[in-house]
Amino acid sequence: MKIRRTIAHLAGFLAAASLVGVAAVPEVGFASLVGVGAEAGDSAYRAGVEKWRQDYEASLKADGGWLSICGLFWLNDGDNRFGSDPLNSIVLPAASAPPDAGTFELRAGKVIVHVKPGVAATLEGKPAETSEMPPDSAPDSKKVQLVLGDITLQVHASGGRFAIRVRDKNCRLRREFTGLRWFAVDESYRVTARFTPYDPPKNVELQNLAGDTVKLTSPGYVEFSLHGAAFRLEAFLDDPHKANLFLVFRDLTSSAETYPAARFLDTDAPVDGSVVLDFNKSYNPPCAYNPYTTCPVPPIANRLRTRIEAGEKRYTGPH
Repeated sequence: MKIRRTIAHLAGFLAAASLVGVAAVPEVGFASLVGVGAEAGDSAYRAGVEKWRQDYEASLKADGGWLSICGLFWLNDGDNRFGSDPLNSIVLPAASAPPDAGTFELRAGKVIVHVKPGVAATLEGKPAETSEMPPDSAPDSKKVQLVLGDITLQVHASGGRFAIRVRDKNCRLRREFTGLRWFAVDESYRVTARFTPYDPPKNVELQNLAGDTVKLTSPGYVEFSLHGAAFRLEAFLDDPHKANLFLVFRDLTSSAETYPAARFLDTDAPVDGSVVLDFNKSYNPPCAYNPYTTCPVPPIANRLRTRIEAGEKRYTGPH
């Protein structure tokens, strides 16, 4: 719209100038003006995508980012000891935990932590003793974390199983991270899709890389054209309290060029039945960088028979 207004104003100015005989009006072609405006728009768009990518990489490297996860320990029914002793069920870094810090008790689908007296641990900012810890996947649960020095412990649910997810600010994966790789920004991979809602929303079961079945809510699907071909993707809700869409997809680059299991894409909430899909912002699931994570695999419907040469490439750093 700004380009059209600029052209219209200039056209009016040139017409008026010719009427009054202004001789000093420079010769400017409309095509060159459009090119300048489009180039400026493209440049601003590319800069916005690059800024998004930088922010995403910074979130990975943050203290609580995906690169800080250094362990995933599956719980057995009953008591599961944790601490730095290598014979514990949950072995913690020796620099941040005593040999015997306590137990995680799994009973009837609930996890209760029992911290040994004298252990310097906090839960919700208060000295930790005995408390139930909800899993991180519970729809309305807070991410309750047990903190011991530089490490945090959190209950993680995968299908019907429970595990303790351990984060460490000094995690080797974080220290040795080599940075992300991306396709060049290509605005042709930014498309407007039609969103068709399900009434009511569908409950969908997906497999994850840990071999478990995870349940997601699908509010509808998106249909779009890309380079002259039509496609459809099932959409999911990453947060049940928001209308933003979460897409899990695979395409014909998903082998040597991009992460084989899947890539993710987030969108804003649909407006008037439309939503923008910017594949330049598609990114790898945390499993691409960290073996201690669990990630959903796309359903058959979301495996596209085309090459999406946009977004994040396969991570080639140390694992």
